[in-house]
Amino acid sequence: MGEIETFILANLPLVIAIVAGTLILKGIALWRAARLGQKGWFVALLVVNTLGILEAIYILFVSKGKEERF
Repeated sequence: MGEIETFILANLPLVIAIVAGTLILKGIALWRAARLGQKGWFVALLVVNTLGILEAIYILFVSKGKEERF
């Protein structure tokens, strides 16, 4: 078994928490971008994987204060 596999198995709860948190942030950010009609942000959030960094920036700074269209 390689070093990466050993690290992942030794830190499995941490890896699961990071993956779950990233998926939750990505889902919220994609939902907000779609609701606000921000196609560029939607595509960037869908394609770029940054372990939640880009998603958090979008949620906290870019989409904050914008009115949601219904």
